[in-house]
Amino acid sequence: MSPLVPQDPETLKQHLAREVGALRDAARHGAGVRLDGGPAPAGSPARDEGAEPCPCGSAGPGHGCCDAGEGHDPWACVCAALPAIPLSAALFTPVRDEDGVTVDFTVEAGNHVRAAEWLEAPDRQIGRRLLEVQPGAAVGGLVGALDSVLDTGRALKAYALDYTEQRSDGLHRTKLLYDASSCGGKVLATWRAAHSRGELLSLDAQYIASMGWGTWDLLSGEVVWSEGMSSIFRTDPARPPALAELCDTVLLEDVPRFAKFLVALVDGEEPSGTEIRFSVLGEVRTLHLVGHPVIATDGLPWSVHVIARDLTSQVRSRQRLAATRRQSDRLREEAAAERRVASALREALLPTLSAELAEAGLSVAAAYVPAEADAAVGGDWYKCRPLPDGRILLAIGDACGHGLGAVARMAQQRHALAGLAHAPGTHAGQLTTWLNELLCADPAAETATGIIGHIDPERRFRWACAGHPAPLLLRDGAASVLGTEHRGPLFGLLPGHAYETATTDLRPGDLLLLYTDGMVERRDEDIADSVDTLRKVLARCDGLGPQDALDRILDAYASDEHEDDTCLVALGVG
Repeated sequence: MSPLVPQDPETLKQHLAREVGALRDAARHGAGVRLDGGPAPAGSPARDEGAEPCPCGSAGPGHGCCDAGEGHDPWACVCAALPAIPLSAALFTPVRDEDGVTVDFTVEAGNHVRAAEWLEAPDRQIGRRLLEVQPGAAVGGLVGALDSVLDTGRALKAYALDYTEQRSDGLHRTKLLYDASSCGGKVLATWRAAHSRGELLSLDAQYIASMGWGTWDLLSGEVVWSEGMSSIFRTDPARPPALAELCDTVLLEDVPRFAKFLVALVDGEEPSGTEIRFSVLGEVRTLHLVGHPVIATDGLPWSVHVIARDLTSQVRSRQRLAATRRQSDRLREEAAAERRVASALREALLPTLSAELAEAGLSVAAAYVPAEADAAVGGDWYKCRPLPDGRILLAIGDACGHGLGAVARMAQQRHALAGLAHAPGTHAGQLTTWLNELLCADPAAETATGIIGHIDPERRFRWACAGHPAPLLLRDGAASVLGTEHRGPLFGLLPGHAYETATTDLRPGDLLLLYTDGMVERRDEDIADSVDTLRKVLARCDGLGPQDALDRILDAYASDEHEDDTCLVALGVG
């Protein structure tokens, strides 16, 4: 930033004052001069102080606008001047009742200008009563306002009247502004529509586009703002701020940019558009400013125009969008971190099966299908490992919930089982009972389901069930559901319950499938029907090894939307 550009409001105002002062000094050299209150120029007619003034306001007979003869009509010059007035204009004579109260006015003279297309011109109302030709004026109190001009002698300025009139083509309404003054016992009045059609369209455009404009006359100091500009800055339209006052409303960090914009305008240059933030009644508003200097023939910029568009709502929308995007990015980062943690936990908690199982003549495959595509692991778990006494521990479970909370509960249950399983001489019913007691004793724990079993060297599968779906057995091309008469309640639901076991003899070529309820629970479908569907799919896996069987099952369910996480374990007997 150039050091010549002011960096704070006070320096900017001082710079503007110097530039405007120099501009006015330069303009004075070529300006014409009016001498106020000096002697009358030679040859001008002397005014007779005792002469009676004419109603038109001139010096009286002999001033040249009225005939001074015996037939002189003092109102002739007033009436003759009405057609030159570019607004609706008329001379009104008061109509008083017997008590001297003004009840109406008579239109004595008028011009041809209509304030609105549907209103009559005053020259067509001559000789008629005001309340007859402008019947809507009675409601707005116009007669009283005009009468006050006669009583007080004070002129009426921009008296607003919401004028409504019923005509043959329907109702019409407009806002009229009246100006009036006393004239020799009569009232000379003009009126106009508050806004022309073009002005109304301009106001609508300013409102719709959230924009406005302002003009600063650098020589006279006059400031004119549009209603749109006053609305943006919430100022009185009759008192628009000077450039120096506007400098005080700019946010400090935007002052250098605003200074560069103004300095260019005052120097007669046309700056590029810029966004500036202003403090308006304690609220920060962002405006896009475009400026244009008005250059005279002497090359001096005597006025500057500025068009402002209020971008506050767009800026706030962008800020909300950016905040939403930041929040979304943060949530995505958190989700990604959770997936990484869950994936690491999955590798740690659901490991690749040991080669020791193959030595025992068993082949095992496992699969995990999360309910949500972005989730890496949930509360479903399995355990399959050799024990020191030669048995194989085979278990599957489902801890309540999803995400890392469910992972924590799953880890707790899985590791608890791993520790309990090493107790010598225990059977599946005891392990299930002990795990249930652990969950019942923990007030923070939630319910869970599970199957815990052992496969001994004689290939007998002894298992207990805590509210879990029954395993499926594929043998000789037929798939069946293992009986669950011994099934007990969910883990953590009923303390002191002793779980029973059941025994299933396994043969070479058998395929045992354990799964969690996410595989068979479907909305609007009975779970027994879902289990039967899975049984039929398993039957078509005859002759396949555990991994190939799981692949075929998952392919068959590929189009389904799983409402819960799913874990499957397939064990083949060699």
